[in-house]
Amino acid sequence: MGSWSDKFSVNIDIIDEQHKELFNILDKCYELLLKDKENDKYDEIITILEELKEYTIYHFQTEEDFMRKNGYSKFLTHKFAHDAFIEEINKFDIYSIDIDQKKSINDILDVVSNWIKVHIMETDKNIPKYLKM
Repeated sequence: MGSWSDKFSVNIDIIDEQHKELFNILDKCYELLLKDKENDKYDEIITILEELKEYTIYHFQTEEDFMRKNGYSKFLTHKFAHDAFIEEINKFDIYSIDIDQKKSINDILDVVSNWIKVHIMETDKNIPKYLKM
């Protein structure tokens, strides 16, 4: 998918490294979509979805700790966006995934890639502007 590039950098090393890992998880999802169309992919989809959930929560905690520590003035708005995204991820129904696996993979890719790219480009890029460092 070639999703990460320097245009997504927020110039904060720990956040950039974690964003790269989120893109790596998306790449796994995209590779799964292209992989062997006939085989059952349910277990792999669930594994990727769980990894995405766990890593996103970990990343958001890191980012929020960084913002609090450095006096980020738009913290509550940013945290609200994080919480809304976690809710969005939690809406994926593990039972429905098995019914139409290809659609499920595409849905995960659409929701996550669009959100991550927009959030990084429009919200996370503002972090350095509003820090009291």
